[in-house]
Amino acid sequence: MSQPVTPEPIGAVSGTTEAVELEAEPTVAVDLFGSQIDVIRAFTGNLADQGEILGLIGPLELPRLWSRHILNCAIVAPLLRPGVVGDVGSGAGLPGLVLAIARPDVNFVLIEPMERRVAWLNDQVAALHLTNVTVVRARAEEARLPHPLDQVTARAVSAFSKLIPLTAPLLRSGGELILMKGAGAEREVAAAVKPTRKYRLRDVEVITLGSGVLPEVTRVIRATVD
Repeated sequence: MSQPVTPEPIGAVSGTTEAVELEAEPTVAVDLFGSQIDVIRAFTGNLADQGEILGLIGPLELPRLWSRHILNCAIVAPLLRPGVVGDVGSGAGLPGLVLAIARPDVNFVLIEPMERRVAWLNDQVAALHLTNVTVVRARAEEARLPHPLDQVTARAVSAFSKLIPLTAPLLRSGGELILMKGAGAEREVAAAVKPTRKYRLRDVEVITLGSGVLPEVTRVIRATVD
């Protein structure tokens, strides 16, 4: 179980001449993270402090870091079930680390090919005392995991048609894809008929989350692998 961590206050992006304020924590954050709220505060503070320097987030992201990124990922947490979830192209830890914080009852494998991002992920796992996270440096198609995964997530990695051959082979039979997408999610599903059949996906659907709760809804393509 993750232990509460108190974040350092963040007032500006390091390395810039002009102060950029971190978005104030939305009230709904406490509802989404519950007892894990101090851990996500610490992670958000660390990302705000180091993210631009490390090339993890853009220079304009601080004023919307909570709403556009942290909560956008957290709203997906109820779709996960106890087991092992892989996050492909974890990058800054969005959604992998956010979901691992929100769901300490679920084990996560974060799959990321870039060395500096892997270093960041490992640093955060250690700093936040996350015992439910393993980081694997690999491309998704080259990852060698000891067992098939129960679910796989990804955010802002690639189009659904290209994600299917990268993610579906990582899953056990009956495992699920939980892929975060933008407003074009339905079009991506329609354009992925061939890989959907080839990789034996069924029950493909687009789920909209966070309506009336978040400033921007989160769209997820969910599918089961036979």
